[in-house]
Amino acid sequence: MHNQKLILFDFDGVIVDGMNEYWYSSLMVCKEYLNSEILPRNFNIDMKVSDTFKELRPWVKYGWEMVLLTHEIIKKKDPLDDLSKNNFLKNYHQSCKEVLTENSWEPKILQSYLDKVRKLQISSDLDKWINFHKPFIEVISFIKQAQSDGLKIGIISTKGSTFTSKILSRFNLFPELIFGYEAGTKVEIISDLIEGYKILGFVEDRKKTLLNIKKNYKTRGVKCFLADWGYLKKTDRVNLTKEIRLLKLKDLKIILANSD
Repeated sequence: MHNQKLILFDFDGVIVDGMNEYWYSSLMVCKEYLNSEILPRNFNIDMKVSDTFKELRPWVKYGWEMVLLTHEIIKKKDPLDDLSKNNFLKNYHQSCKEVLTENSWEPKILQSYLDKVRKLQISSDLDKWINFHKPFIEVISFIKQAQSDGLKIGIISTKGSTFTSKILSRFNLFPELIFGYEAGTKVEIISDLIEGYKILGFVEDRKKTLLNIKKNYKTRGVKCFLADWGYLKKTDRVNLTKEIRLLKLKDLKIILANSD
């Protein structure tokens, strides 16, 4: 199987822009499941995506963090806003842990709530839920052409694989491999795939994930591309190591360089 060539893609921020869905679904969790006394009563889940939420999204690794951030942004007292976000980001992971502790939350429970509201939306109005996701047409076209040329495509998402598949199929994309958050970390998944495929590259918009791949002895040989169009921090584009290449939408064919 080693002669099978595989290109790997992250999903959110690389294949689709799901910002509207993250916000809407997180608001649904806050309204339907959290029972938080510090939230406004009867808040509108159709409210416009918060600018603070957009700015914090590049720090997010797992879906439950988006629920936590949304709660902090819409709460009545001392909300997370443009003025307070910098202090929150000084130690993002510690800040998240403090919010979890203050509210007696567990990440896996918040994640399960997010999965529940997504399933509810899919069952009640699939079209509305799908339309929250805006595809990057250039990436869609590139993947379809790559498959036509005989290459295999793998998607590694921090969404559940079921949700990822629903969205991909709507865009007539049918990757040979789809992995959701339940499959493990991206380093673990790629470590396993190396055993059976020749991986031509991995396109991801989270710089830290790519750095972790380069630090791991099994995966460090994988070509890593940082998606310039994704959810990047302002500092992500600077001081890139030679091992991680900044990739622009117009240059997707670079992935195929020296692929023979």
